[in-house]
Amino acid sequence: MDREQLAAFLRSRRAKVLPADVGIDGGARRRTPGLRREEVARLAGISVDYYARLEQARGPRPSRQVLGALGRALRLLDDERTYLFQVAGEQPALPAGPSPHVSAGILHLLDRLDDTPAFVIDAKYELLAWNPMAVALMGDPAAVMPGSRNMIWNLFTGPADLTAPETSQFADECVADLRAASVRYPGDPGIQSLIARLRSAAPEFTRRWDEHQVCVRRTTTKRLDHPVHGELVFDCEVLDIADAGQKVIFYTAEAGSHSAWVLCSLRQRPAYAD
Repeated sequence: MDREQLAAFLRSRRAKVLPADVGIDGGARRRTPGLRREEVARLAGISVDYYARLEQARGPRPSRQVLGALGRALRLLDDERTYLFQVAGEQPALPAGPSPHVSAGILHLLDRLDDTPAFVIDAKYELLAWNPMAVALMGDPAAVMPGSRNMIWNLFTGPADLTAPETSQFADECVADLRAASVRYPGDPGIQSLIARLRSAAPEFTRRWDEHQVCVRRTTTKRLDHPVHGELVFDCEVLDIADAGQKVIFYTAEAGSHSAWVLCSLRQRPAYAD
């Protein structure tokens, strides 16, 4: 625990929170625009003396519960909250599960990629967002019920030939990635429910699951059988959004290849199988 750094950080964050931000009447006699110590203490549910000693670098090491309460009281961003925990000698608690909400920035990125198929999945391979090029290449997920958009479920319970070498390798990677996610988010009911359903419905999943392979999916090669353009080969790039438990998947093709030509034609005429 670095008491001096903790004290300085608390003072600086307190000065940046306006009373109105937390529903407090600021009044007309404040010497500084930020919160008073007693206001932070009240919002965090701790004593004023205890909080004052933290800001004076002479307090005891705060518990994880106190740090969490201070983070909420001071309206800390995720990175600031992580720093607060670390400077106090603690590791921030992991999120309980992957977020189902795609940030506005990622959605904007998808929209800007008008020549690259891209989509967002969470840690259990639930399809959360996609761009028009992904629709042109693979069909429109919006035409499928939300409960039927899980890529691992569809892989193991759908018509895919799991004996084909590349499909089998992809299945291996997905199961190993899901196992890693199950450890990262041990209390997430969505992940546990998916695993239970797959073990009940898909022997090929169960066989792989019982092998206890663990990995996190990264860049790989993906082959697709397009109904009009035949076999296509893409480099599958993965952008990990660790704090949300999500991945952005991009499909790119080698310059001058048939697959690159298909992407160009789909961009000009974005209709799946048209």
